[in-house]
Amino acid sequence: MSSAAPAPSPAPSGRGARINPANRFEPITVAADPDFVEFDEHGVPVERPLPRTQFFDDASESILTANDSPDVRAAWGLNPYRGCEHGCAYCFARPYHDYLGWSSGLDFETKILVKRHAPELLRRELGARKWRPETVMISGVTDCYQPAERRFRLTRACLEVFAEFRNPVALITKNFLVTRDRDVLAELARWQCATVVLSVTTLDAALAGRLEPRAARPEHRLRAIRLLAEAGVPVGVNVAPVIPGLNDHELPAILEAARDAGARRAGYILLRLPHAVKDVFVDWLDAHEPGKKERVLSRVRAMRGGQLYDARFGTRGRGEGIFAEQLRQVFAVTTRRLGLNREEFPLSTAHFRQPGGVQLELL
Repeated sequence: MSSAAPAPSPAPSGRGARINPANRFEPITVAADPDFVEFDEHGVPVERPLPRTQFFDDASESILTANDSPDVRAAWGLNPYRGCEHGCAYCFARPYHDYLGWSSGLDFETKILVKRHAPELLRRELGARKWRPETVMISGVTDCYQPAERRFRLTRACLEVFAEFRNPVALITKNFLVTRDRDVLAELARWQCATVVLSVTTLDAALAGRLEPRAARPEHRLRAIRLLAEAGVPVGVNVAPVIPGLNDHELPAILEAARDAGARRAGYILLRLPHAVKDVFVDWLDAHEPGKKERVLSRVRAMRGGQLYDARFGTRGRGEGIFAEQLRQVFAVTTRRLGLNREEFPLSTAHFRQPGGVQLELL
């Protein structure tokens, strides 16, 4: 009696990627044989175990990273974690795991580096004589409120340090867990030192579950906007990424839902597929949206000069061509109709202080 091999599942449960693309810096690659199926003594196929999340200590000796990208307003960035359990299939940060000798695929979601000393490093760097207060962005690479934050609470501890110094901070996330810290964020906002942006990709909970398996569902992100706004924290929405042929038609509806929840500013970012991210995302399309695959990829190429990615500053977040211009116009018309982006969220360094409450004289 023979048993047919089972059809492969779209992805391991709770994961956005089902593959580990080759590391571009490593000459040797280990890959599972997709045709290999193990059977038990009764001839029943044995499922492969689900990959578990592993946490590793990050030995970084500094926590603030200078930013020289013209696409990002903040001059400094802070990331308490490397890798992200959210498992978003499109995440542009996946290739950073290549520098660690791992993969941009499942490794990025299951091997998380934890900067346990982030609060102490931050206090040391903000207290240094050479530090001149500037806005710091948290989550410039991976989400600071990913599931690991419930366990390690590093983002909360860093926010408390920012509140101690009254140094301005901008934060972007797609997790409802940010509402846990609205007390600290409200205290920072009282000194014009905090702003939060919720990233919303789709209003379709089923699509979000496939695309961003361990991130908060859309309704919870909108509720987070409401709770933060009610706490007095300036809050905005980022429709990101806009995936042409998949979620681009949702742009007006997302902006309106966010405005109704309390968002006062809005932005959007076009899908970015650097390095192995394109492999993970194309594989995701094969598994979840095979009927839309060619349309999505052809639209991406039309907005990227015939390629799946264009890394140039200024265009990588917006694209070029007729479809990119249509998207820009839809965004402009919708935000104008909804009254979004009529005010800035200026952050102030005027109240920065040294430990002990000594006010600095800023030049």
